[in-house]
Amino acid sequence: MSAASRLLTPAQEKLRDEAREFTATELLPVANELDPQHADIPWSTIARMAELGYFGIMIGEEHGGLGLGMTEYCLVTEELSRGWMSAASVIARANGTGAALADPQRRAEILRRQAAGDWISAGAFSEPEAGSDVAAVSCRAERRGDVYVLNGEKRWCGWAKAADAILVLARTAPGRREGLDVFLVEKERGEFPEGITGTPIPKIGYHGITSWQLQITDLKVPAANMQVGPNGETGTGFALFADLINWGRLHTAARAVGAARAALEDATAYAKRRNQFGKPIASFQGIKFRLADMATQVAAARAFYLDAAAKFDAGLDCRQDCSMAKLFASEAAEKVASSAMQVLGGNGYTTEYAVERHWRDARLTQIFEGTSEIQRTIIAQHLLKD
Repeated sequence: MSAASRLLTPAQEKLRDEAREFTATELLPVANELDPQHADIPWSTIARMAELGYFGIMIGEEHGGLGLGMTEYCLVTEELSRGWMSAASVIARANGTGAALADPQRRAEILRRQAAGDWISAGAFSEPEAGSDVAAVSCRAERRGDVYVLNGEKRWCGWAKAADAILVLARTAPGRREGLDVFLVEKERGEFPEGITGTPIPKIGYHGITSWQLQITDLKVPAANMQVGPNGETGTGFALFADLINWGRLHTAARAVGAARAALEDATAYAKRRNQFGKPIASFQGIKFRLADMATQVAAARAFYLDAAAKFDAGLDCRQDCSMAKLFASEAAEKVASSAMQVLGGNGYTTEYAVERHWRDARLTQIFEGTSEIQRTIIAQHLLKD
């Protein structure tokens, strides 16, 4: 039996239902108020998410986390994304990210603070000329005694100013995949450290998280803040990024399903109450068929990410599955959200209803964490590798 076809455990259902209740009663009202203002997620909401354990879902219980797996992480992600996709994105900036330091005491401290929601990072990986081709990163890191000095430019660094730390991918040696390392830049919330300046990037959606273009000039980072491999090896920046991107693709698949479900639920509710020609539009066959297709797409995308997450949790090679789940879910989400706007007709093209937000956020899932075209390339490479 497929992993996705199995029933969730009672514990998984409980976690999902708690996240669904939080989203409906606390997160969604905040999103409806602040997203039109292009405002960031308030710290009061972050604090509630921390209380619920969402920043430590995949952190061990010995560090104060929930000690769960990718399946639970994705289930919570879908529920949060149903309310505000940005809230689901924030939890990815904890859950063990950035703790790969050589000093075990510092690793443990970061994990403990992450699980408590007290240490949220940002990722500075992409550059103006290095997006899908991350191996083309040109930001430089030069060793000078006990510090590295970083210089370069980064783009699409979400949460950079609000974060407790920024993870910067930089080049320490010539080559493409070789000679890349990730550096942990610790900082104060709401400020940039000396050596970094930032400009907000204007976006059509994905509000709740400000995205930044960063200029890095003679930024000094302790050598001990370099992220290392399992055996303490350096030069592992590309490998660390590759591991993170598999997480990110499953996370994005779940985010896409959450946005699509939001569009489906809003469109269904609207169709029931909107009357034309003397009866609810939900009674018209054209609307019924559209809603049925939307629901099928949402269910199929969820099954896809659950199957891939189960393989991830089992320790299986799931790179192709992650790309397939991300591709299918993101493409389905955009179609579902677009259909929802059609159900609402002219009202769907206004900012008076949240459906347009769901479409804007769903559209982004086809782009970040690897575009749909990149996912198709990866899938084809797996198919043709022999």
